[in-house]
Amino acid sequence: MAQAHDIKLHVLPPSHPCKTAEQALAHKGLEFERIVLTPGPHVNEMQELYGEGNSTVPGMTLDGETVHGSVAILERLEELAPDPPLYPAEIAEAVREAERWGDAELQDLGRRLPFGAMHFRPESMGSMGGGGPLDPPGTDFAMKYIHQAWRYHGITCARLADDLAGLPAKIDHVDDLAARGIIGGESPTAADLQIGATVRVLLMVGDLLPLLAGRPAETVARTWFPQYEGEIPAGAFPAGWVPTAPKARA
Repeated sequence: MAQAHDIKLHVLPPSHPCKTAEQALAHKGLEFERIVLTPGPHVNEMQELYGEGNSTVPGMTLDGETVHGSVAILERLEELAPDPPLYPAEIAEAVREAERWGDAELQDLGRRLPFGAMHFRPESMGSMGGGGPLDPPGTDFAMKYIHQAWRYHGITCARLADDLAGLPAKIDHVDDLAARGIIGGESPTAADLQIGATVRVLLMVGDLLPLLAGRPAETVARTWFPQYEGEIPAGAFPAGWVPTAPKARA
């Protein structure tokens, strides 16, 4: 009988890296306590638990040991429960490289692009909690929250335009990873969970659906993260900001 461990995962509900960690724990068949923090106060709470400077989610405690960040959590879970593997031996280094790319190059787009779109459609923030469009007072609150998010994440219109212009190349890279068998298999790798969670967030943004529809990147995201609340209607970004979707191959 497998040894039981005391595992606690500190999360924020909208966070896609938290979804990555949760899915990894589920994949390993490990029971854990999910502790939901409050946005804003979570910064100090996380630093109290995980040390100065470690203010982001997720964080995991394992029998009192602290592990901060989704990449570190997945590595620690692999040590704790090697099967089923997140880093299959035959492609382990390629998976780690893809995971690091997903964490460093793609993950922030899952914050900036949705919050960027919500700036133009603030009433859609109601869908993040599983509801419908916000009423006027709720939209007033959403506008204040989104403004704070822009400041916190360093979002500007110029940066959004750059992010959108560079997105097609990143999606091409995800599709290439799938073609090489690094992601998109029958069992998820760490790269599937890191990259798939971010792409799944981008699928909430209606303006981005044409760039992702029918592609391996979309399949990976929806396979491992089938349920993800939130919908920002198409037409949020100003005309001309979103690149044209590539034509389907004959």
